[in-house]
Amino acid sequence: MNRSTQIRSLSVSALLALVTAIGHVAGAAAQPVTIKPGAGDDFRAAYATALEIAEGKRVAQSACARCHGLNGISTTKDVPHLAGQRPAYVYLELRAYQSGARDDKSMIGAVRFLSDDALVQVAAYYASLEPAQPGAMKPAMGGAKPDPVAAGRAAAAGCAGCHGEGGVTKMPGMPNLVGQDPKYLVAAMKAYQSGQRKHDMMKSLLGALGEADFNNIALYYALQKPARAQTPASGNAAAGKAAAAACSACHGDLGVSGNSANPSLAGQDAQYLAAAIRAYADGSRKDDVMKGPAAGLDERVARDLAAFYAAQQPRPPKVRKPFTIAEWAERCDRCHGVNGNSIDPRLPALAGQRVDYLGKVLHAYRTGARKSPAMAAMSEMLTEADVENLAAYYARQRARAFVYVMLPSK
Repeated sequence: MNRSTQIRSLSVSALLALVTAIGHVAGAAAQPVTIKPGAGDDFRAAYATALEIAEGKRVAQSACARCHGLNGISTTKDVPHLAGQRPAYVYLELRAYQSGARDDKSMIGAVRFLSDDALVQVAAYYASLEPAQPGAMKPAMGGAKPDPVAAGRAAAAGCAGCHGEGGVTKMPGMPNLVGQDPKYLVAAMKAYQSGQRKHDMMKSLLGALGEADFNNIALYYALQKPARAQTPASGNAAAGKAAAAACSACHGDLGVSGNSANPSLAGQDAQYLAAAIRAYADGSRKDDVMKGPAAGLDERVARDLAAFYAAQQPRPPKVRKPFTIAEWAERCDRCHGVNGNSIDPRLPALAGQRVDYLGKVLHAYRTGARKSPAMAAMSEMLTEADVENLAAYYARQRARAFVYVMLPSK
């Protein structure tokens, strides 16, 4: 068995730590971890003796094995593997349950009457075990969710015939789809699907799509380069500018909306826009806010207004392109180690962990049910697909064990 070894300073009880990786960590050398002086006894489990580890097995058998297994490999949904987990992390989490800082009735009941020595021992015992590996994982991982932009492009393939490649229409009467906030496009698609907006072909095309499809299509179009509709406008744009002043409160200056509930009009197909104004005016398209303003416009003014907006330059909505799983993993690995193999005894390893548990924890950080300023900042940008993909990614990684050996200081 190959060993990758690195000596680093650790100011705990005037000792130095030697971190030995059992096996290579994705071919990368372990990076130094700085521990502040005065860290106290939080690291005792990292340099437990063989006797303490043996005593930890006895504690685990009586208090932990029913859920986590005596071998530290859980067979229970949402319950984590502990085998090979980083010792100081396990100890600190057990203390958090014991103090009530973490709320879990079963865990609080299991550790309530354990001494601090027992917590150290059981943490050291589980850390000493060979970690679970993906091939032995139960249940199976499940497939990763597709990239939402790629999924949106695929789902939108059938839209290009009418709405143009990338959502820039070349067909008069068909709306541009670029430059819109995704929330507005999702709401519009749902309105067609439900029949709130009357259009038999759109209702039929959208009938089989679900929430994820709508979100992916809307995201795809929101990330395309905005361009004006490549269609003619019959009205007088200069005359329409004056009429557009009344629209700016909802649709923004020059037709670029700042409200996700209201569509941007800049660069929109003029024929489609004039028809939409008439539909609001006669009530065939329902909207209490639009009905009054639209009813006051005659056909000429509607065409002029549409021509003005068609001539304006659309702008991209404020939408962040989702990180790929590789980009997310690069951020997570900064703390949790290469491929989720943490070398810091305080930070949990993610590699080889149960996929359902990883998903549960990420959801808890996203919602604030589990508190951590660092994790809250990271997880607030995660989408549902990101959570599932990250959980599956780390569950598939090969887990690497680490041994923490305390050497006397010089």
